[in-house]
This record gives sequence, structure tokens and C-alpha cells, in this order.
Amino acid sequence: MDRRDFLKALGITATVTGAGAFLAACNANEQSGGGGAVAVSPGGTLYILSDTTTQHLDPAKSQNLAITTISLIHRRLTAWKTAADGPATVVPDLATDTGRASADGKTWTYTLKDGLKMADGTPITSAEIKYGIERSFDPAFSGGLGYHKNLLAGGPGYQGPFKGGELASIETPDPKTIVFRLARPYGDWPWIASMPAFAPVPKGKGADGTYDTKPVASGPYQVESYQKGVQVKFVRNPNWDAKTDLARTGLPDAVVIQMGQDTGVVAKRLLASQGNDAFAFGSSFVNPAQLAQIRTNPAAKNQLVTSKSGALAYLALNTKRGPLANPQVRQAFQYAVDKTAYQVAAAGSADLAGPIATTLITEGIAGREVYDLYPAPPNGDVAKAKQLLAEAGFPNGIDNLDFPVSTANNEADKAQAIQAALQRAGIRTKLRPLDDEAWTTLVTGNDGDYDLTLGSWQPDFPSANANIEPLFGTSEIGNGGYNEARYSVPEVDALITEAQGTVDPAAAGKLWAKADQRIMRDSPVVPLIYTRNSFLHGAKVGNFAIGAFPAYPNYLQMGLAK
Repeated sequence: MDRRDFLKALGITATVTGAGAFLAACNANEQSGGGGAVAVSPGGTLYILSDTTTQHLDPAKSQNLAITTISLIHRRLTAWKTAADGPATVVPDLATDTGRASADGKTWTYTLKDGLKMADGTPITSAEIKYGIERSFDPAFSGGLGYHKNLLAGGPGYQGPFKGGELASIETPDPKTIVFRLARPYGDWPWIASMPAFAPVPKGKGADGTYDTKPVASGPYQVESYQKGVQVKFVRNPNWDAKTDLARTGLPDAVVIQMGQDTGVVAKRLLASQGNDAFAFGSSFVNPAQLAQIRTNPAAKNQLVTSKSGALAYLALNTKRGPLANPQVRQAFQYAVDKTAYQVAAAGSADLAGPIATTLITEGIAGREVYDLYPAPPNGDVAKAKQLLAEAGFPNGIDNLDFPVSTANNEADKAQAIQAALQRAGIRTKLRPLDDEAWTTLVTGNDGDYDLTLGSWQPDFPSANANIEPLFGTSEIGNGGYNEARYSVPEVDALITEAQGTVDPAAAGKLWAKADQRIMRDSPVVPLIYTRNSFLHGAKVGNFAIGAFPAYPNYLQMGLAK
């Protein structure tokens, strides 16, 4: 999964009524084209049509969101509750609560619910969770979300249970209690405990790569078959107890993931809803060209769901390079950019592309404050941009700025829209198309040999923390980090540390909002839009809605009509 824009993510947010479920909000999204709630009941097979050819089921290797594929088979200490009308919240999953913090925010304690079992009959105790987390440190099982690896005391350098024994900072004083000792205070630990690596693994299992195709399940489903590149089938886990699960309804009898599907063909199949396709949905975004056609089709209105917003798309300005090292020059970009032209290049129209962005924290995340430090018409203010450039010592504009751009996801067309707007303000750039892998290597590498680039980011968990630190923390410059602006300000780093160490969510939210505005004063990026994501589902799929965050469907809540 590409965390920059989640185009390879499999996710959505839905809500339903029923035991252990959330409030109903079927197809209730703005922009969805209408209502059309489907009355669902237990049973049937849900089909997920995916354009990817791999599916990691090993929790140590997964970057899935807490509402996506592997959460059908793996539970964690905590889970996510999502809703269309408010921020996502953290809820207990295997644990009785979302965690109890010590006064200094460095120790977190969890108590497990009674009677939990895995699909093979193994009782779920603190030992299985500790082992699962420790196993994620082994280099042979790398690739998953790894926030915990640097947060746990002794985590850096630990090589997992097969080489390094046990990790002392994870304590299991009894079968129902697990204690985490962190290297520093971290108020968002309850979100970290919802990540894939916190799924239980029976001790001794998962010692080789075969665990990626048939892991031991703790959720409502277990793996029946895995045909590489073709299909994965989940069937019921007889040991799953719905009464203990706040996040999953487990309504379908089975879930089948069909891999390697052509997205254009998928859209046609879902709209036709013949046979099993009536019980299916597409895990990929509907592309803009198809979307324009689908929205004019009255028959499709109940099968198309579009998010209110999503990932933050932005223009990153390399704060370490030439003229761009001057904050006043960077502020000129805020006025030079034509955000409406970007919207059209991104999706053909403003309403399909998503709303214009002026802040850094993603919509749907608690603590976000709306503001605009650089008020201008949506198509920019060329005169203001030229004025700022002149005051900064560039009355004739700026020449030859290097503008590398990925050739994936229509990025070149978007970059051309940005380039044309900048040129009107006297900022002349040279586009440098690169394949996505080369582009990623360039902007996340240590050299920083570029002036500006386009980026897109949706957080890994519903906290402003996951917006701000990855894009603007000094620690995220190079070495694979996504601080593409190469932005490094001690005051901001201190704010990040303070906010991360604040356990009270409301107090932390105020600090993140303060950091958001402090960063924007320096103008390391130009926020462009909050992207919208559209998805199609078959006519007999219900409980399919997109919440305020994240902008994807919730696999854990869907059900089927008879």
C-alpha cells in the first residue's frame, strides 16, 4: 500500500445497526448521488474485486488500515469506529478499554476480554499478542506499519523473538494483562495498538513465509484458500464471538477477494450486477473518465458512493534549495497556484476532484481547525505573487526550477496545470517525468536534488500526529521519509514532541492545530485539495458508506441482501 495517497490501499468506512455494530449510515454520503439503502441479513458471500495481484495476510507484513482486508481475519487490542458526520474514534477490540496511561505517558496497560480464542482453538492471552508484536521486528517479516518499533523502549536494534529473545519493554504479568513501556511519552498509543502487528499469533507459529498465506485467525473469518495472484477465500471462524467485537458484524458467510481485475471491466460488471457481481464491490477508485459517465446514469446512483474528502494533495517546495530557501518566495507560491486548474486536471471538475485545501490536517480528524493564512481566489492572485517575489529580490521572477513528477496516477497532467499557473506569476519550472519508483527514491532519498514536486498524503491512523510528523518532522527528511519539503524547524519539532507526549486528546488536538498554522507560516508546501474517492458496489451490497475519515469503505460492516 502506498501511504502517500493510498491508491493501493484496500479500505472504506461503513456503519450499521445490530449487535456490536455502529449506527446505520448506508450510502449516506454527500456526493453519492442518492440513498438506496439495502436491507441486509446474515449469510451469503461478499466478493471484493481488486486490481492488485498480492495480498499480505501476515499481520507483520501488512499496511492495511484497521477497517480493511486483514481486519476480517485479525483482531487487535483496539479498533476504529468511523462515522459520516464526525471524526474517527478508537474503541476497544481484544482489550476491555483503549489503554490506561501512566502519569508520564510512557507506560500503557491493557486488560484482555474473557474467553477469547483463535481459529485453531488457542486461547488469546497476553503472550500471543506479545509474540505477534515481537515477531514483527524480525527483518524476514518486515514491510508492515512499524510505528511501534521506534516507540517501544529497546525497539531499535531488536531483531525479533527468533534471534533476539523477548523484548523486555512488553510485559505480560498475567494471561490477561499486557504492559507497554515506551521510550518517550506518546498520547496516540491507543491508535498504534490498532495496527496489524498487534494481532495475536500463537507462540511458535509464523516462523517462515507460509504464514503470509494462511495465518491463524482471530477475527470473524479464517483463510480457506489462497491462489497467488488469483483469489483468496475467507470462511467463518467458529471461535469468533460477535458479542466481544465492537468493530465487525461478520454478516456474510464468506468473503472472496478476486485479484488482478481490470478496473474498467470491474465498473461495468458492478453496474450490471449479474450473478455474483451483485454481491461484490470494487476496492479501487472509480477513475475520473468513468465517474463522469456513471454519475449521469440514474440506474447507478444507488451503487456509487463518493467521499466528502480524503488525502491532502499538495505542492512541496524544497526549503533547502536556492530561492526556495526564502520563506517569502515560498509564500508567493501560495498565491501563484491555480487550485481550480489543479482540480480539473485531477478529475475533470472541481466537485469530482475534491474541495480546495488551506490547512495541513486532513478533514475528519479530531482537533482540525479551519483557517487560511493566504486568502486568494481559487484560481490564484498573480499580482500578489509577483509582489512577494519582488520584495524577496526577484522582480523578474525565477527561472529553471527543477520539477520532478511521477508518471503514475495522472501526476504529469496535474503538474502541467501547476506549471502553467506558476509561469503566469513569473516562476518558470522544468518538468522532469520519472517512473513512480524513481520518483519515490528521489524525494525520499538523502540528496534532495530537486526544487519542487507534487505529493499526496493520507494518515495511517486518525490523528493529526500522522499528518504532521511524517511530512514536516526533521526526522522524516531522507532515509525513506516523506518530508519532501526538507523542512526542519526546531520550534516545530518541539511542538511535535509536545503534542505526541500529550495523553489528553483534546489538549493534543490544540497543539497539533498550533503546529499546523506554525508550519504554514513558513510555507513549505502549498495545500491544493482534499481528494475525493469514489467506489462502486453491486446492487445487493449494503451497509456501504464512507465516513469522514478515512475516505474508503469499511469491509468489517458490509452485509448482503438476500
